[in-house]
Amino acid sequence: MTAQHSGRSVGRRAILRGGAVASTALALPTALSGMAPALALSGRPAARWGVQVGDVTSSSGLIWARADRPARMIVETSATESFRNARRWRGPIVGPGTDFTGTTALRGLPPGEQVHYRVVLADPDDPRRTGEPVTGTFRTAPVRRRGNVRFVWSGDLAGQGFGINPEIGGYRVFEEMRLRDPDFFLLSGDSIYADEPIKESVTLPDGRVYRNITTDEKAKVAETLAEFRGNFRYNLLDENLRRFNAQVPSIVQWDDHEVTNNWYPGEILDDARYTEKSVDVLATRARQAYAEYFPISTLPTAGAQEGRVHRVVRHGPLLDVFVLDMRTFRNANSPNRQPEDTQGILGREQLDWLKRELSRSRAVWKVIAADMPLGVVVPDYGTPDFEAVANADPGAPLGRELQIAELLRFIKHRRITGTVWLTADVHYTSAQHYQPSRAAFTDFEPFWEFVTGPLNAGGYPANDLDGTFGPELVFVKAPDRLEVSPVEGYQFYGEVDIDGASGELTVRLREVGGTVLFTKVLQPGHVGQ
Repeated sequence: MTAQHSGRSVGRRAILRGGAVASTALALPTALSGMAPALALSGRPAARWGVQVGDVTSSSGLIWARADRPARMIVETSATESFRNARRWRGPIVGPGTDFTGTTALRGLPPGEQVHYRVVLADPDDPRRTGEPVTGTFRTAPVRRRGNVRFVWSGDLAGQGFGINPEIGGYRVFEEMRLRDPDFFLLSGDSIYADEPIKESVTLPDGRVYRNITTDEKAKVAETLAEFRGNFRYNLLDENLRRFNAQVPSIVQWDDHEVTNNWYPGEILDDARYTEKSVDVLATRARQAYAEYFPISTLPTAGAQEGRVHRVVRHGPLLDVFVLDMRTFRNANSPNRQPEDTQGILGREQLDWLKRELSRSRAVWKVIAADMPLGVVVPDYGTPDFEAVANADPGAPLGRELQIAELLRFIKHRRITGTVWLTADVHYTSAQHYQPSRAAFTDFEPFWEFVTGPLNAGGYPANDLDGTFGPELVFVKAPDRLEVSPVEGYQFYGEVDIDGASGELTVRLREVGGTVLFTKVLQPGHVGQ
């Protein structure tokens, strides 16, 4: 890739070099032992867990860091790596109330430009005592259509007991995605597996041993706030992820495993591993840790319970990303065949918000980022209930399908162009095309849904499709057994390129290792595809 990709003068070589510089500053000398990083620099604050950038637009972004003690967060930005004529941003004082994490909002950034940043942590009682700067870089979104856009997406990290394995290079997917030089990363949920402990080793069916880095907080299911926080910290022990975070902005959403498997509001657990049985209590703690460990524009660290996960992130004239929350407002999992369902999987308020924002969008492409697929049948295993939208009945919409039918009808009749659905969750990769001529419900225009993942977790066989909205399985790659380890393959991510000149959107489904499995090119300006 050259500078033409971003429409700017800073090319890929400089960006990748910046990533290497950032990785040096982010080194965790104790990472491979699974221990927390030691205090450094003789009492000076240190940001040894790296930095992150989130929800970047054409003029704004959020910078995240974690200190090893109370500290003032200071961010400097510049157009150059030398930080000549740097702009200084005074961030919050971080402390134990947020697990020493903090986010600084950057506003008034130049559009369509490479931004270099560094985070410095200062002693709040003596601002002259500062730690080693941690650097990173990102691109702001363009304001003119001629700038191309590239992003990657996936989900499902550290699941089924497969965590950071130094013998295979840790979370290799993040280094591979970083080298694709994307404008941002869409994390489609299951960013942790709070309900799945990580042991020192897992014996695979062929006798090989998968060896994990372990921590105390990952030795059991997460119940306390400290344990949820520890789950998020665990992933940051991986050098690939820290280097990726420093360079590639994120847009994150959550799903079930940030709390516990297949959860819904009001649920009472019947699981002997938990002493806290109330899912609402667990979700409150998980949500706080989630807000502390990701930079999210609508979910401030200090007000996590009042904020929200669903939002629109606008990435210039070519792209709006509509981030859904299919957990917080859903009804209880059930056989999902009720003839009326006003709450559904999104809740009435979120559905109305989504319809309103879609109708207001003037972007060429409107990516609907769902944390669960639409037509894939996802059972709530061990029960007669269903976990996602589909109910395995190919007839007219029932249950949660009613809400999706309402949304698809709205998109058709409002003539909303350029909608594409992206998701993860099911631990394989596929492309589904939804067509009314094949469907029981026909009042919608054709559309595509692309599925990917896991990032680093067990692979699963492909699920059945529900015929209500007429899906055709155009492509799939999945293992033929449950919980296939990352050593054996079946780790996936997706890549989207939008061409500034033509407006074409190209989706590539990729397997870790660099192979492009499937490619689809979509044309702009159409209600149906």
